[in-house]
Amino acid sequence: QGQQTVRVFPRIAVGRSGVGLKVRRGDNKTPLGVFRVGWFNDQSRFNTFIGLDYPNLDYAERALREHRIDWLTYEQVRAAWANGHTPPQNTLLGGQIGIHGVGIEFPQIHSAGINWTNGCIALDNQQIAVLRSWVKKGTRVEIR
Repeated sequence: QGQQTVRVFPRIAVGRSGVGLKVRRGDNKTPLGVFRVGWFNDQSRFNTFIGLDYPNLDYAERALREHRIDWLTYEQVRAAWANGHTPPQNTLLGGQIGIHGVGIEFPQIHSAGINWTNGCIALDNQQIAVLRSWVKKGTRVEIR
């Protein structure tokens, strides 16, 4: 809340390729950066899914400079950010990045301390329920 930490969730899992600069769809990297909550799926197979508005403008600008996306894709991301909307989730940069629970499928792998997601951040089901009660669409999320 502001600059004060309210709660720390132990035993999170991130993407199988760790946390860093996400380059493309399927790289299993959890992206560093500042994002906003874009949507919720409370019927997700992962219990609850809090969707982030990745790719953000920083990722789109870098990808355009490096010729990994075209101008039209960049403009779609830029326009979404400028208007407070979730950017396209089907670009070459990837999408569907969020914070979610483990659902009923992955409790053993999560409790083993393995980074198992495709680029998301996973909490256990009790933790995601607490987090879900605190956040709303537009909440700032920083991954560092």
